[in-house]
Amino acid sequence: MRSARPYLVFIFGLLTLAGWYWPNRPQAAGVSMPDARFHSVSYAPFRAWQSPLTKSFPTASQVAQDLKLVARHADGIRTYSSLEGDYDIGALAKQAGLKVWVGIWLGSNTADNAREMAAGIAQANAHPHTDTRVVVGNEVLLRRDLSPADLIKDIDYVKARVKQPVAYADVASFWFEFPQVAKHVDIVMIHLLPYWQNRPVNVDDAIARIGRTIAKTEALFPGKRISVGETGWPSRGRWRGDAAPSRVNEAVFLRKFVTLADRDHVDYNLIEAFDQNWKYHDEGIAGANWGIWNAERAPKFPLTGPVIEMPHWPLYAGIAIVLAVGLAIIGRASKFGAIALAFGLGNALAYAGAITWHVLYDDALIVCALVNLPAQAALAWFAVRRAVIGAALPAAAGAETIGLLRGTLAGRFPWRTAAARRFDHVWFGFLFTAAIVQAFLVFDPRYRDAPFAIFAVPVVVALWRLATRDLPVVRDWRDWLPSAAIAAGALASILISGLLNTEFLIWNGLGLILAAPGLIGWLRSPKAATPAKSNQL
Repeated sequence: MRSARPYLVFIFGLLTLAGWYWPNRPQAAGVSMPDARFHSVSYAPFRAWQSPLTKSFPTASQVAQDLKLVARHADGIRTYSSLEGDYDIGALAKQAGLKVWVGIWLGSNTADNAREMAAGIAQANAHPHTDTRVVVGNEVLLRRDLSPADLIKDIDYVKARVKQPVAYADVASFWFEFPQVAKHVDIVMIHLLPYWQNRPVNVDDAIARIGRTIAKTEALFPGKRISVGETGWPSRGRWRGDAAPSRVNEAVFLRKFVTLADRDHVDYNLIEAFDQNWKYHDEGIAGANWGIWNAERAPKFPLTGPVIEMPHWPLYAGIAIVLAVGLAIIGRASKFGAIALAFGLGNALAYAGAITWHVLYDDALIVCALVNLPAQAALAWFAVRRAVIGAALPAAAGAETIGLLRGTLAGRFPWRTAAARRFDHVWFGFLFTAAIVQAFLVFDPRYRDAPFAIFAVPVVVALWRLATRDLPVVRDWRDWLPSAAIAAGALASILISGLLNTEFLIWNGLGLILAAPGLIGWLRSPKAATPAKSNQL
């Protein structure tokens, strides 16, 4: 070991700590709200591995625990269905000291609607002092499940059979489009979700827009009680325009909205109490992360004081340093470049693991993680060894990697013969995968996040290959096509996401970096090269 190596490890260790601290420094300390109690929060009772899609419901005991926790910070809850779950939500809410906005779910099936209305009416009549309003239908007009006339019939039917005020809840624009519904309700309940709007905006602009929308609704329906049925902000997910999901932004949004509501005496319900992992299937990662508490019932941020985006960042920084030192020692890295690469890769692996760990919402995602993270670790190891001992000659081409995969699928498992060029094979595999992911980001982007964690190590390797001019061998179209597809997709994604979307500007810039070694290698390669045979290893 050279004497400079401990010194370099110390310097890069300090840089690692600084790199993890800066985006996770305390923020929003100066943003406060009148008090730490909310009027109402949406309550879906499902825990991490429960879902209405699989008919897996919590027990009454678990619901009672939830409501006891919610009662510390809210006066009431809003439910969405009167049929789901084997428990009496009114009785449990009364024990916790909470009021209930009873939800009756309406869809396109009239028989199901009849059962929902019967259950909701029975619930409201059984707990007249706990259940303070009945919400007949949620975003029915938005989903086009019922016509306005059919919706009005259902509202009138329920209203004639309960004593509580009756409401209907929908996005504000649908109230403006169908104002006739307001004549049949006691409460006009509007949903204000700036993140999901067609023109999403940042938190400050969102609060201003909410104020204007409430004022417009009050002017359109004079004499009617106006209530915000849903508002909130996701703590994780895809940027939409400059609407950035984050733990800090969720805290800031809630604090500023509650301040506005308190000042203007606005009745409101926040979405939502707990993160709902099952919503990932319909709304992506953002849909699973609207809770004030996470799916494990831990608070995601304090209601007052500073907020840290990743509270456990010192742990991740420590893991990054351990991984980096391990790669450097086992790989026998002693020169500046190899040690720098080891620390870049250690940080990339720690980041990939930290992000992936929090989005394992179903079995498919777990399987993907079990493939992706070991593959990134393998690429990191092969890259360090390549930096120390040099590239294997001759280098493997894309056709050879495809041949390996075909042989593996055929049961021949030919990987043992390719040990000297495993770096080339794993690198090509990541390029091929990135091309597919980038295509999805272009053609089906709405619920897809920027895949930083999936390609953290490959991006670091691409930067290292560019810096050291370690360019891939390009023998035919199979070698350059994945890189070209990544680059084309990155440019198209910039146009789709827009210049305000910082997250995707960064990702697409990294995508171009990921594609650059292959494209440069293609431009510098002999154009009359003979294609490699897929069985040459």
